Amino acid sequence: MSQTTYDFQSKENNGHAPLNNIINAKLIAYVIGILLWVEGGMLLVCMGVSLLYREDSYKYFLYAAGINLITGGGLTAYGKGAKTWMTRRDGYCIVTLTWLMFTILGMLPFLMSGEIPSVAGAFFETMSGFTTTGFTVLDHIDSMPKGMLFWRALTQWVGGLGIVCFTIALLPIFGGGNLQLFSAEATGVTHDKLHPKISMTTKLIWTVYIILTGLCIGLLCLGGMNLFDGVCHSFSIMGTGGYSTKQDSIAYWDSPFIEYVTSAFMVIASLNFSLLVLCLQGKFGKFFKDGETRWFLGSVCVITLLITVSLFFQRQYPLEEAFRKALFQVSTIHTSCGLVTDDYTLWPQFTWLLLIFAILAGGCTGSTAGGIKNMRIMILFHAIKNQFKRLIHPNAILPVRINKHVVPLPLLNTVTTFTLFYLLCGFAGCFLLTFFGIDFLEALTSSLSAMGNTGLGFGYYGPAYTMSSMPDVCQWIMSFLMLIGRLELFSVLILFSPVFWKEW
Repeated sequence: MSQTTYDFQSKENNGHAPLNNIINAKLIAYVIGILLWVEGGMLLVCMGVSLLYREDSYKYFLYAAGINLITGGGLTAYGKGAKTWMTRRDGYCIVTLTWLMFTILGMLPFLMSGEIPSVAGAFFETMSGFTTTGFTVLDHIDSMPKGMLFWRALTQWVGGLGIVCFTIALLPIFGGGNLQLFSAEATGVTHDKLHPKISMTTKLIWTVYIILTGLCIGLLCLGGMNLFDGVCHSFSIMGTGGYSTKQDSIAYWDSPFIEYVTSAFMVIASLNFSLLVLCLQGKFGKFFKDGETRWFLGSVCVITLLITVSLFFQRQYPLEEAFRKALFQVSTIHTSCGLVTDDYTLWPQFTWLLLIFAILAGGCTGSTAGGIKNMRIMILFHAIKNQFKRLIHPNAILPVRINKHVVPLPLLNTVTTFTLFYLLCGFAGCFLLTFFGIDFLEALTSSLSAMGNTGLGFGYYGPAYTMSSMPDVCQWIMSFLMLIGRLELFSVLILFSPVFWKEW
């Protein structure tokens, strides 16, 4: 692979870029080609796992890797000599097309092996993996080849922090274009700048990610998992994905120790990784003073306490078991992970409302979790609180403050717009699912869960079932919802806007 460093620059900062140019097609092809080489390397790793366990499935990973490398080579050849400026449009195109290409080519092992015979199901499974949603169409997980199980886990681990983010950390060859790519994929309210270079920032984040993954593997193996299961589940936990190597998920081990370890690491993975980097550097003050962190942890604790009380008094669970089951299910849903140890659809119905709120809220900005994000929820809460104060003191100046900083009005408007649009897209997905015959509760929770990348719904698509019975057209709809939810709506949907393609 060529290690040429392209000094990509933004359109706004490069006077040599033609102002009426829409997109730099050759540049987009070049970057996507390099990214597909990375996916090809991932598939070769899975081929190695299959060979290690002497499975015939190794050939399917070899074929898929070859297709990736050939496709990537063709795209880089086409993009050779591309102009070295990168616009925001280019960044959005690259990120969206990369996630689609990774899914299309990543589903090939499932299709070629016959593990998932339908294109819709294979695409759905792979999209669910890369977006760390955790929905599955598989009903025979326990009997699947180890290589296939490892591929499912690896998609969630890489997708957790982002495909492009992973590539920037692994191969920082995009120069100034790193910022455009990182911003297009890691959308959100704020981005803590750990280092002047984005490539260095991603390396620091991935260093913490790898350390925590290794620690999680060690503790799960200490609790009774074998090394393979420990690695796959740690990839799923740290990516807040939800794929398991067992059909019964974490409940298969029936181990309180494993449940507590899993709960702890799911919560850790849902914290802002920039703050975790600061903790690794010994700067604990900013972590404990961060308002979003306290808000998120407080939400997990309050919901867990309420459900614990309900299970203890209304379902007669022993106290410790009530707390453990509540903590695990709240953690897995609030962090958008999707692993399960209990069927929460059998719990008192008032707990469902708490869990639906957890699906919507998700984790923290800058984490592997999905959902609206607690920073936005917190900003909206303070804005609503200020509105009540204005009724009493109409002339008072009441800015929204987060971490002692005033939230600018444009950012407040962006947060409000995003949240309303998020809910609108969720209800639109629900409408489409019900149109094709899905029950309303199942459609609503599945739609919101897909957008929040949670992977857990209610009814026939709850924790006791898979999505194998869902019609193909609904699986395509769910796949789209997972994608726009992972890239936070605008990065994908802006490509459908006429304004995006308008020449300036």
